[in-house]
Amino acid sequence: MNDTLMSIQIIPKTPNGEDVIPYVDEAIKFIDESGMTYRVGALETTVQGEMNECLILIQKLNDRMVELEIPSIISQVKFYHAPEGITIETLTGKYDAQ
Repeated sequence: MNDTLMSIQIIPKTPNGEDVIPYVDEAIKFIDESGMTYRVGALETTVQGEMNECLILIQKLNDRMVELEIPSIISQVKFYHAPEGITIETLTGKYDAQ
């Protein structure tokens, strides 16, 4: 059961001061390939799943940035945990029709 919403913002320090957007795009691609339900926002991406899946995803995202030779990464993360279950639409559905 999906019991957690996690919003994550990856802020990579690029090796030579390059634009961070290609690395952020890579992180979003990685989230997409995880198979988890997600929604991209202007400043963060929200993922829906089980708490342990979300925690593992953070680790894997940071590992992916290291593979891309990023010298350091800031990961800003927020959790909304509801043992009875939660979806992205629970919080944002009323805005989706607009």
